Formats: sequence, C-alpha cells, structure tokens
Amino acid sequence: MSADPFATLGLSATASAEDVRAARKELAKRHHPDRGGDSTDMRTVNEAADAALARIAERRPEPASGESRRDPSAPNLTADERIPGRVARDMPSFTVEALPVETFEGLLVVASWIGEVLDDDPPYRLEVHLHEPSECWCRLEVVPDAGASTVSLTVAGFDDVPAPDIVAVRDLWVEQLNRVDWT
Repeated sequence: MSADPFATLGLSATASAEDVRAARKELAKRHHPDRGGDSTDMRTVNEAADAALARIAERRPEPASGESRRDPSAPNLTADERIPGRVARDMPSFTVEALPVETFEGLLVVASWIGEVLDDDPPYRLEVHLHEPSECWCRLEVVPDAGASTVSLTVAGFDDVPAPDIVAVRDLWVEQLNRVDWT
C-alpha cells in the first residue's frame, strides 16, 4: 500500500469519511475478485480505506465536557432519510465471512427477528426499524471485503429519544447473525 491511503483511493487528504466509503465502493466494483479483480488489489483498497478512515477520526477534535461528538464528515441528513434523532456511527462495524449477497440475505433474516425493514438496496444497503436493544432506526451498509463483507452501521433515535449505544446495536446484529443457518 502507498504511504498515503488517500492517494491510493484517488482522493485528496481533505476527503470526508463519506468520500472514502464511496471511493472504496467504486474501487471494489473494479478490483473485487467476484468481479474478475485481484484479491491483492482489493486488500490494498480495503487497507487504504481503513487507514484513511482512521486518519479522519484522528483529525476530529475531542469534544469539551458535556458536548456531544458529531461526525463533521457525516452528511447533512434530511427528513427524507428518516433520521429523526441523533446519529451514531461505528465504521466499519463488523465483518461477515460471506459475500455481500449472502451477507445481505442474512441481514434480512435478522431484521425480521429484531425489527422491520423500512428500505433496501440489495445487496449494499438496508434500513431497519429496530425494536431491540431499544427502538431506533438503523442503516446497514455492506461493502465487499476480499471474499467477505464489512457491514457499517448508522443508528438514530426516534423523536427526542437519543440513539441507543451503537456498540449494543452492533453486538445484537453480530449475535443474531451467528444464529443464522448459512447452509
């Protein structure tokens, strides 16, 4: 990998986290082994994206006591995107040892157990109204990751209720995905 992960992704050093995720997705279309690409090239793309996201996280100042931490690179979300409360991100959230189509199918099964599907764009995006661990809106984005899939989460509370702990939401998805019969 190049010393500059942003350059590897074809981005400037001032790119946002959203820019990095979009570049990773576009490069995955060309380099993923399932699409005729090379696994080494795909690994380089994933490593560069992870490193770029880590650098973006490092350049955010720590909030003062009592202030909330909002991701400045997060897009200005509209009411049309059904995010009525605070948003929490954990990028990337977890990895599933399955290709995106299989991962998406597993996420749909779990969504039926713990909530209801609001919107989907198979096999890359799923929006769910969760009933557990507390009622919230959740977006899952699936990114091909060298023969596996990385699933990133965005969560929001409804009305004036704050978003639930994103780690608890992530852990619930992981726990339930491990119950899925993948055969």
